[in-house]
Amino acid sequence: MTLQEVLDSVLNFSHYGELLPLFRDSLIAGAVLGLVGGLIGTFVMMRDLAFAVHGIAELSFAGAAFALLIGADVILGSLVGSVLAALLLGVMGVRARDKNSIIGVIMPFGLGLGILFLSLYQGRAANKFGLLTGQIVSVDNTQLSLLVGTAVVVVAALLAIWRPLTFASADPDIAQARGVPVRALSLIFMFLLGISVALSIQIVGALLVLALVITPAAAALLVTSAPGKVVLLSITFAVISTVGGILLALGGRIPISPYVTTLSFGIYLTCRVLGRRRRRAGHSGRLATTADAPSA
Repeated sequence: MTLQEVLDSVLNFSHYGELLPLFRDSLIAGAVLGLVGGLIGTFVMMRDLAFAVHGIAELSFAGAAFALLIGADVILGSLVGSVLAALLLGVMGVRARDKNSIIGVIMPFGLGLGILFLSLYQGRAANKFGLLTGQIVSVDNTQLSLLVGTAVVVVAALLAIWRPLTFASADPDIAQARGVPVRALSLIFMFLLGISVALSIQIVGALLVLALVITPAAAALLVTSAPGKVVLLSITFAVISTVGGILLALGGRIPISPYVTTLSFGIYLTCRVLGRRRRRAGHSGRLATTADAPSA
């Protein structure tokens, strides 16, 4: 394959105008899932559960692969596997954060189950590949309705528990001492996280879900520490990554996940550079203030 053929496979906009109207539902789904991923990702970072997301994604992949094998709805199978994994980690509570080895056991188990089910599946190879790399470009009206409905439930639930969840995430010991139901909130959050991970897999697949749930929030935290701004930036970054990834994928012949993950990583690198400059500027300002201060 020549270099030009490789470039055409990645970006080729010769028929872009004809393709764009056909994927309106996919763009809407991408924006909705970007909203959910960016929103819940802020709490994932606060609760130090980035590694747990990967473990949940692996069991979500196993559930989706099993559903594909028996001819059931893949999204439903993904949701069941994801929620079961999330609730398991939620029951373990704080131990899930302190003992990453437990999550490390869940991850290969889920991945192994998924590979087993895919090996037994005799259908189209594209269906197998889509579970690992995402398949948002195939969203239809029924799937879009399910996606939007589920996303609305997740966002509404997060807004309902926002303040106590923020308190419990920032300092669980003090929150529990003041009567906040920390354990119940943890289980509710893990349930919502499981749903969000399962939905996110529809875009980037099981192997790259961190790019949608973790990277936008991590990037936002690099440039601001204000809670409101972190949430807003995280959602903005996630939506840009998903919608932008879909728009770029329409001009190529490769899966959508490389576009989404590349955009997400590019945003992260940009925020890292900006955050470093901001810290240097703040440090220089403090030094100047100290130098200008009158001596005693």
